[in-house]
Parts: sequence; structure tokens; C-alpha cells
Amino acid sequence: MPDRDPKRLQAELATAEAELNKLEEDRAILADRIAALNLELASQSGPATSREQTGTFTSAQKVELFMKLFRGRTEVYPKLWVNTKKGIKGYSPVCSNEWDRQLCHKPKVKCGECPNQAFIPIAEKTVLDHFQGRHVIGVEDDTCYFLAVDFDKGEWQRDVGAFVETCKERGVPYAVERSRSGNGAHVWFFFDTKVPARSARRMGTALLTETMARRHELPMSSYDRLFPNQDSMPRGGFGNLIALPFQDGPRQQGNSVFVDEAWEAFPDQWSFLSSVQNLMLSEIEAIAATDAPLCIGPPSANKVPAKIPRSQLPEQVEAVFSELLFVKTKGLSAALVSQIKRLAAFSNPEFYKKQALRLSTALTPHHQLCRGPSAICWASSRVRSRHQSASRRTGC
Repeated sequence: MPDRDPKRLQAELATAEAELNKLEEDRAILADRIAALNLELASQSGPATSREQTGTFTSAQKVELFMKLFRGRTEVYPKLWVNTKKGIKGYSPVCSNEWDRQLCHKPKVKCGECPNQAFIPIAEKTVLDHFQGRHVIGVEDDTCYFLAVDFDKGEWQRDVGAFVETCKERGVPYAVERSRSGNGAHVWFFFDTKVPARSARRMGTALLTETMARRHELPMSSYDRLFPNQDSMPRGGFGNLIALPFQDGPRQQGNSVFVDEAWEAFPDQWSFLSSVQNLMLSEIEAIAATDAPLCIGPPSANKVPAKIPRSQLPEQVEAVFSELLFVKTKGLSAALVSQIKRLAAFSNPEFYKKQALRLSTALTPHHQLCRGPSAICWASSRVRSRHQSASRRTGC
């Protein structure tokens, strides 16, 4: 087959691209029109004729409440993408220049470093499309209007139960959402103003610490992370990301919705959400302040752990020394086990290295602890450098 004239090929390519752009523009116009008609229809009084209208809340009111509670950055939002051929998925910021051959150079150039950024701000239509399954969105920011505690797999229902018990005793309002997989949960706390990520995370840490001190027998192995994931934003990043509730597909399976203590979805999700009290900054800081400074390692002049009443101390504590010191926890009080855990923990240098470089610390623990189901392992400074290999040999 003879080679075709390059100029003619370029002309045909330009024509095809122009037609494709025109189709995309027409699709966007129609999508906006459909969304506007759905909102207008949902706002009409009388019997519910839209699947997005239940109870006393119209679709417009639901979108308004959703955007108020789950606020993040307004100038950009992330959307879920799925590659079915490779079996992978993730979130990317929505950009009007995405995959434009002249302007978008993913994956060679990251979105945060791209000079041709044209991010699309979040709008009411964006949220409505999320409800109706046209896409799945998340939220990201370096500050936050909410805190979410993620429990995933393992004995997540038992761990969530212990955690919300602490919240009840402290009078902290919360909302439990079953995750999109149905095999985990998010415990949400909503704020009445924008809060630094560090303050929100300190509050979550305080509640988790108290839960583990009261119920030391629970390994809390299902606890995954806090959102926000880190105190500060990595260089070139967009913030901390979490998928938002009410995703259409999972919701049809009873997931991605808010549930009661019996793990049953509330009949009227929107009435429940509107009833959850928002925390003020002073309340957040008061809760965070109740968590004593973390005394990691042996006590010193600057690190004095809380005293434990003599009545809670046993006559003797069983321990075995074999390179590592194994302390048996059976029969010990929750307060004593909590202090032993802190004594056995040591700071993770990798975390502070990443933090200093403003890299992501989302999956890097602050501290490290070697423990088993009935014992805690303590390593002196001489053997901490060999802690990881020793842990594998001893099975802790």
C-alpha cells in the first residue's frame, strides 16, 4: 500500500479531533441540561417523582447539606478512575485539559507539577452526578471540616463499637458509615469551621488512645488510618484524599451509607445527617488536650507518665528475656498495659525523615511496637536496630 501524503494525514487528523471536541462539547451541554432538569423536577412540591427525593429533603437540599458537611478544596476535586484491563484504580484531579495531546503529558508529568493545569471546581452538578452513579468523587485538603477514622477488615465491627463507646462517654457526636466494600467503616466527626489537619488528628488520636487504654485486650487491628492522613501537605500534593459517602453502586448494596448501632442503615439518611452536631474548634482542642504527651521509651525529666494507683499494680509481672524482653500482659490492668506499650515503643526515624522533606507520611507509622496476642516485646537501644529481623524470628 503506497504511503499517504503526510499533509493530507495531518488534515484528516485535525478534522477528526475537531469533530471529537465538538461531540464532547455537545455531551457536556446535554449533561448540564439533564442535571438542571433533575434539580428542577426534584424541587417541585408534591409526590416524590425522582429517585433522589425521599423523606422531607429535596435533591437540592441534599446537595446543599452534602456540600456543607463534606467540604474540602473548592477549586479542584478528585474523581475515581478504573482501568479494567490492568485491574487498577485510583483518583485524579478533574482537569479540562486531561488527555489533551498538546497540553496533558500524564503520566510523565504529575498533575501537581503540570504547567497547563485547568482544574474544574466542584459544583452542585458534580455532587448530583456522584449520587446518581455517573462518577465517584472524593475530597482533599490540607485543612478540614471533618475528621474520619477508618476501620478496615479484621474485627472492624468490634473495634468500631469500642471506639464509639468512648465517643459516647466523652459526649462527642459522631456518625458511622459502612464503607463501600461493606467490610469496614468510617467514623465521621463534623466541624463548624475549618480546622488545621493537625488539630483534627490530635483529637482522633486522643479518642483512639483512650479506647485502647480502656480496652487493651482489643488489638484494634482493623484501625487503618485517620483522615486527614497527615498533619501537613506533601510538596506538590493536593492534600489528603478520602472517598465520599452515598456512591450510587455501593449504596444499592446497602454500603456507603450511615448506619445505627445494629449496623442497619438509617431509613432517612438526610434527616440523620442533619441531626449530627458539629464540633467547635474549642471542643476539638479540649478533646485533643486530654491525650497526655506520648511518653515513648524510658521516662525522663521531660517525659513523665501518669501515675497508676498501687491498687492496680500486681504483686509480680511475668517476663522472659531472650535478646528481646517479653512481658506477659494477662491479668494486668488496662492502664498498666497501656504504659508498658508506650515504654516498649520507639520512634520511627523513617516517619520524621519523610515529614522533614514534606513527603507523604500517610502509610508510615509514627512509632513502632513489637507485640503478640498475649505479650509485649521490648528491645533495648542495642538491639533496636535489629528489631525487625528479631521480630520475624520470635513471631511477634
